[in-house]
Amino acid sequence: MDLKLNEEHVMIRDAARDFAQKEIEPVAEHYDQTGEFPASIVKKMGALGLMGIEVPEEYGGAGMDTMAYVLAMAEIARADVATSTIMSVNNSLYCHGILSFGTEEQKRTWVTPIASGQQVGAYALTEPMSGSDAGTMRTRAELSADGDFYLINGRKSWITSGPVAERLVLFAKTDPDATPRHKGITAFLIDTSLPGFSRGKVEPKLGIRASATCEVMFDDYRCPAANVLGKPGDGFKIAMTVLDAGRIGIASQALGVAEAAYERSVQYAREREAFGQAIGGFQMIQQKIADMKTRIEASRLLIYQAALAKSESRVNGRRYTTEAAMAKLFASETAMFVTHQAVQIHGGMGYSKELPLERYFRDAKITEIYEGTSEIQRMVIARNELGLR
Repeated sequence: MDLKLNEEHVMIRDAARDFAQKEIEPVAEHYDQTGEFPASIVKKMGALGLMGIEVPEEYGGAGMDTMAYVLAMAEIARADVATSTIMSVNNSLYCHGILSFGTEEQKRTWVTPIASGQQVGAYALTEPMSGSDAGTMRTRAELSADGDFYLINGRKSWITSGPVAERLVLFAKTDPDATPRHKGITAFLIDTSLPGFSRGKVEPKLGIRASATCEVMFDDYRCPAANVLGKPGDGFKIAMTVLDAGRIGIASQALGVAEAAYERSVQYAREREAFGQAIGGFQMIQQKIADMKTRIEASRLLIYQAALAKSESRVNGRRYTTEAAMAKLFASETAMFVTHQAVQIHGGMGYSKELPLERYFRDAKITEIYEGTSEIQRMVIARNELGLR
């Protein structure tokens, strides 16, 4: 496995780092406190190609590979996890699904404005009573008698970028009686400006507060039959394929915030003195630094492995589910471990809002939850290893 970065990878990593440190980090605390959506930053990211890194240039993207994506994602997350969440949804959950299953017309119409950063996309799978078990969803889509449109009714919850998204990839039941249950799910491309679509309250979250999240409702929403993504009944397959890609992005996000917390901890351990010496001279602090560094580097290797598996899948057609799940599981739990240790190393200052450590800690937690909890990742890995479906 060749993990050496090429010139293009170094370029996108350095460009993302430069942008993140100059444009995002100085205002990250402001957006965290206010909960405002960083619309101007998102547009600038689009202009740099960060909102559609793997999207071909003819559809408004940067035309790069998965390795470039994970490198850029980690740099953005190092400055602010909330902003990287917006980037992740656009790239992995929205654009990837349409590029993989959409028609040529759908790619040009639905991907281009999102990948260029002119609009924001979202992914609507979760419901109030349907999270990890997608087969229990209650949102329904009924085909009209003339076959021209689907009438959609239902409610989706925890929709990242939902309050501002102009476009959605929506999953709804078209055959409630299908066996097994997930066979009756279909994916749709949704224009949120049309009648029948509405948004609920913005969720007051623990972290990633600048990444707006809300419920979305469908009340006799008429979706043209031409806006079905893939084939009717293929929605669950599409959702799971998209989540494989999404988990690589979340793993990269977790790596970024872990690196940010680690770097500040190393600096603090060198500068802070207690009992006549820098606290980095104490073995307990050294143990924390060693464990943090080792987990970060192990996470990086798992992420790179998953990125290479995803790129190779375009040629060999092999799913990279296990690699993505391992990367997401280990990196997200590393993010929580590292940010927890970082707060501990900083003591009272780590608990204070004067430093970003407490924000890193709050933001890191979500990486263990969305796009499949740690418990789900372990189940996915074990079932694949055991040959169970």
